[in-house]
Amino acid sequence: MKKAVRQLCVAAVAALGVASVWANGASKDEAVAMVKKGVAYVKSAGPEKAYAEFSDKANATWRDRDLYLVVYGLDGTVHAHGANNKMIGKNLIDLKDIDGKLFVKERVELGKAKPSFWQDYKFTNPETKKIEPKTMYCERLAETVVCGGVYQ
Repeated sequence: MKKAVRQLCVAAVAALGVASVWANGASKDEAVAMVKKGVAYVKSAGPEKAYAEFSDKANATWRDRDLYLVVYGLDGTVHAHGANNKMIGKNLIDLKDIDGKLFVKERVELGKAKPSFWQDYKFTNPETKKIEPKTMYCERLAETVVCGGVYQ
């Protein structure tokens, strides 16, 4: 009986550990890995196919908890958005976060200047539906930046 209780306790603790990891958002390392995987996929499958898959909320390959990909043209136009496909085709260069930061403008300027970078701003977390601090990892690919971010 003691052995069965002990095994049950171990299983419960393990399950809680897994649940708490899942409940937490993605890590910076996971964001970098997803962006790199996304860049490689755009190169191999082509932008049209890749962007459609990145923007499909049901596609678990490109969505992990609060982590998803976005692709912006260097003019500020959204080519793919894993959290809100209504943004696709819109030029958001003048979009500001809650603090007034022109984060899309900053993102494309950083994309023009650097092959990869991190950017901080505030954005609505698709999991909590709250505006939260976010840090976004981006890599330039031709005339776009492919990005994935984590909420802090």
